[in-house]
Amino acid sequence: MLALVSLAGQSHATAAAPAAAAPAADAGTGYWHTSGRQILDSNNQAVRIAGINWFGFETSNNVVHGLWSRDYKSMIDQMKQLGYNTIRLPYSDDIFKSGATANSINFYNMNADLEGLSPLQVMDKIVNYAGSIGLRVILDRHRPDAGGQSALWYTATVPESTWITNLKALATRYQGNTAVVGIDLHNEPHDPACWGCGDTTIDWRLAAERAGNAILGVNPNLLIFVEGIQTFDGVSGWWGGNLMGAGQYPVELNVANRVVYSAHDYATSVSQQTWFTDPTFPANMPAVWDKYWGYLFKQNIAPVWVGEFGTTLQSTIDQQWLKALVSYMLPTSGNGGNSFSWTFWSWNPDSGDTGGILKDDWQTVDTVKDGYLASIKAPTFGGSTGSTNGGTSSGTSSGTSTGTSTGTSTGTSSGTSSGTTAGTSTGTSTGTSTGTSTGTSTGTSTGTSTGTTSGSTGGTGSSGCTATLHVDNQWDAGFTATVTVTAGSAGIHGWKVTWTWPGSQQETSAWSATVQQTGTSVTATNLSYNGSLGASASTSFGFQGTASGTFTPPTLTCTAS
Repeated sequence: MLALVSLAGQSHATAAAPAAAAPAADAGTGYWHTSGRQILDSNNQAVRIAGINWFGFETSNNVVHGLWSRDYKSMIDQMKQLGYNTIRLPYSDDIFKSGATANSINFYNMNADLEGLSPLQVMDKIVNYAGSIGLRVILDRHRPDAGGQSALWYTATVPESTWITNLKALATRYQGNTAVVGIDLHNEPHDPACWGCGDTTIDWRLAAERAGNAILGVNPNLLIFVEGIQTFDGVSGWWGGNLMGAGQYPVELNVANRVVYSAHDYATSVSQQTWFTDPTFPANMPAVWDKYWGYLFKQNIAPVWVGEFGTTLQSTIDQQWLKALVSYMLPTSGNGGNSFSWTFWSWNPDSGDTGGILKDDWQTVDTVKDGYLASIKAPTFGGSTGSTNGGTSSGTSSGTSTGTSTGTSTGTSSGTSSGTTAGTSTGTSTGTSTGTSTGTSTGTSTGTSTGTTSGSTGGTGSSGCTATLHVDNQWDAGFTATVTVTAGSAGIHGWKVTWTWPGSQQETSAWSATVQQTGTSVTATNLSYNGSLGASASTSFGFQGTASGTFTPPTLTCTAS
């Protein structure tokens, strides 16, 4: 999530809308394709993606967040119960590396079938379970590595060849599994990325064509989700949110009817923009959205998926923004699949600049925030086919992966502050501050950093437990961190972790623990649901704080009861 900048210019003219058609109860069958501005299933019924970002695979945890507190099936069930029909899963290319491990998962009375699995095998489990209960999944290549969001689709250490190799590996891995409807090629491209300039080193539109054709070469049934950039023709907007060039320079793939354009849009809790201070706000916002991406839908050029949007909802401006955006995206009642698709940022509460649908205990729903989305939620789909595919494939450091049909199955911030900061940042750096805090706050120094910037520190545990602290993300004025508590050779019924900060760090919010700070001394104690741990079992809690400059993680002391 992450963003920027000035807006000026005219709105695009809009064409008459095709007649609205409400989706049938069994909409979503098979693989999907596009027709004009609509996404259609294999029976040519219009479908509406109405989902949620669940970040974490793009961070150093190499797995979705919250598994330190809850079972993954329980959370996916809750997503369905709340009316979300699709999960966007941000990831980084680190999960393909040989020896990559998923960490911060609690296996005590939960997640038992994830123990010992690789990050890709855990992803299989999530995909297959979601598909089995009528949800769909969009895989989001959020960043090249867990260290942070990148402006371009490649870096000095992760070349374009690795990006494409790993995209093809995923396309192969989930071939035949209709739970995976497509892949979001790269999260929030931004300056110096261009659209239509012709320079193959920075032209995101050309790169999207190369990657999209590579994916469709091995799995021609997938949708290809293409985000915008930051600046086109001198006009800047949110990272990943500027699709002004797509009308003039469309993404053209070897397989027709596969492109869905994706925009990211955020509120002031992520970054200030000129349109928020316009005296006509919020009445000015539809013209802003028309300009950057809405024209593609209104002129029946292509479907538009708002892949990340979110806010803490703390300010009146943000509340007005979200209400206006939801109205702009059209209610499902009366419009059905003839409407904008979307995935909200984020499920995770640990998205630094947006927060989540879940509160800090990873259980309780923020009913106010969730309530804003009620009119644009849409029905879930039938159970997917191919739910056993991909479970035995493994990735190598070069990103190659092989899939079998035996089916042992297994996202500032991205958390983001990702703008994802992808929780997004996850633009989101989501987590999107991923955009936004993409999941663990993703984002850049402007607030969308996702990823890890420092290492872990060991803790003492002579009283029956140990604790380690890991700084997940750090930006100019703050950071997010995860503490993992592990029981010793015997089970424990409660725990307390203490440490002393080496500098001016100050905890500001926490989840999955009660955290109190006095001076530089910090004490964290378990909540009612995560105090009891079996022998050698682990749980985690997280927090966000303010800080200036880098710092060395402190030594922790864990005391069990």
